[in-house]
Amino acid sequence: MKPSFWYGAIAALLALPASAFDLHSRDVRDGGTLTTQQVYQGFGCEGGNRAPQLTWAKAPVGTKSFAVTVYDPDAPTGSGWWHWVAYDIPATVTTIDGGAVPAGARQGRNDYGTKAFGGACPPLGDKPHRYIFTVHALKVDKLEVPEEASAALIGYMINANRLGKATLTAKYGR
Repeated sequence: MKPSFWYGAIAALLALPASAFDLHSRDVRDGGTLTTQQVYQGFGCEGGNRAPQLTWAKAPVGTKSFAVTVYDPDAPTGSGWWHWVAYDIPATVTTIDGGAVPAGARQGRNDYGTKAFGGACPPLGDKPHRYIFTVHALKVDKLEVPEEASAALIGYMINANRLGKATLTAKYGR
């Protein structure tokens, strides 16, 4: 066979998309609406305040740990709202159910002031807000952040050490 055939075949194989890092949930559909289970209990909201089940697969090669964040960019704060920041999740973990982080993992303070998942609670009458659930694959075993680090500092360290990310976005309004 002619060398040009092989060059073309190799080029075609290299152009195939790689398996993408992905995130799924049995509780939340990408593009869907959060249920009352994922709504905050307080601030005038009445919900279960329970994080949805999250499962991820096909993490990038070299992943040493994961972080999970939930962020509302539509919150009327000027800087959005951090609903959850969990990090130092071992690379062997690929599922979190109901916000129960595995042994060794840490949680940063969310914008409600707690180290846990804090559900959706947009202002009454506001347009539905977007809630971006993201799993970050990290190149380090542990993020070197102080125990009381802000969500912004943890986010900075996540971005500085990220190999890849997988997201799903759901909405909620009231």
